[in-house]
Amino acid sequence: MTHASPDSPDWLDAARLQDALDRHRREDAGRIAEILAKARELKGLDGDEVAALAALDRPDLLAELFATARAVKEAIYGRRMVFFAPLYISNLCGNECLYCAFRASNNSVIRHTLNQEEIAREVEILIEQGHKRVLMVAGESYRGGFEYVLDSIATIYSVKRANGAIRRVNANLAPLTVDQFRALHGAGIGTYQLFQETYHRETYAACHPRGQKADFNWRVTAFDRAMEAGIDDVGMGVLFGLADWRFEVLALMSHIAHLEERFGVGCHTISVPRLEPAIGSAMATHPPVPVSDADFKKLVAILRLAVPYTGLIMSTRESAAMRRETYALGVSQISAGSRTNPGGYAAAEQFESSQFQLGDHRSLEEVVQDIAAMGYIPSFCTACYRVGRTGGDFMDLAKTGDIKAKCAPNAVGTFLEYLLDYAGPDTLAEGERRIAAEIAAMAPEEQRVARRLADMVRAGKRDVFC
Repeated sequence: MTHASPDSPDWLDAARLQDALDRHRREDAGRIAEILAKARELKGLDGDEVAALAALDRPDLLAELFATARAVKEAIYGRRMVFFAPLYISNLCGNECLYCAFRASNNSVIRHTLNQEEIAREVEILIEQGHKRVLMVAGESYRGGFEYVLDSIATIYSVKRANGAIRRVNANLAPLTVDQFRALHGAGIGTYQLFQETYHRETYAACHPRGQKADFNWRVTAFDRAMEAGIDDVGMGVLFGLADWRFEVLALMSHIAHLEERFGVGCHTISVPRLEPAIGSAMATHPPVPVSDADFKKLVAILRLAVPYTGLIMSTRESAAMRRETYALGVSQISAGSRTNPGGYAAAEQFESSQFQLGDHRSLEEVVQDIAAMGYIPSFCTACYRVGRTGGDFMDLAKTGDIKAKCAPNAVGTFLEYLLDYAGPDTLAEGERRIAAEIAAMAPEEQRVARRLADMVRAGKRDVFC
């Protein structure tokens, strides 16, 4: 596919972003206190405020930042944690991304594109584990063209098992034309996800020397085309480790502000992957600008305050220990039991055909039990997508914190469904304790709805929600 590259977006002003960072090199405790107070009002933050928080270093101020992030997340979403699984359907790619195992010239990776029967088998296994939503992922090259993507979505939705089905397919795909985005929307996807990787133009050019992805402008304007086509839920992300994380966070904020100004709605999710080792990639093993664990936790907390209505996704790139630490900093969605090689659920995890090395290898049930024991409520909810509560309708509820009245009862219902249909005895016992504690902590109306949904699930009904 060939395309005409759009003009450079005027909302991405690197000099302005760098100036903001330069003006906030030193901590200002009084200013920080004002910013955190504003954040607790769920109003979000502007670029200057984000730059000020990025300079934080004092332990006491960092502790206040983290406490504020947790309070903001719980005010909007409560203590629920949404689960999903990635489903890689192909690792063919025409790009030359130096940090990625899937890049075109990498002869170390074992290539495979799943046929529809193989995709169906992967989906069966994910359903049998208890998953209800998947993120379909493919390299930027498809045997069969774009129709292969649409056929794969249809296959995922078509698989039915005695104990359920995948209720929502999100998609992580290369930038498309407006017409292709319309077709993707018509296929019934939930969120369209795309990572810019880096907003730093010079770094981007150095990391993407060849392929369609080398066109910075085509990639950075993809969400505009998606929204023009009717997709109102989009998921952003930066691959941290390629450039200064502070610049990337400010650029991400500029991108969100642009979408809100043009379309009236920002991004539905933000992902925060760090570079992890990948077969055949020296850059992945030795990131150009590595992000320390301390800075990683800080940027997660800052994003929660900056865009409080947005779902923050923590993938299995990170270790189990790091994932646990970020839950309290504002993370609201996680993957579990993940495989990043095509066919990895039916066969086995295989580093030689994977996009990157996983940090958390635990099964879905192990993560569910761990989450519940930590005091969170695992959620498999897809209600918002199903009732059309997306885009602006979702944001209107999320920005005021009213979405929690939906999220909390739905989390209880879907978690109980998981426990009764898939969990072992220990997980079931831990989960029942967590559900009882969650309902007890709810407001009266939320309690009523949650108990009604739970009663329906215990009576044998499934896929119930408000």
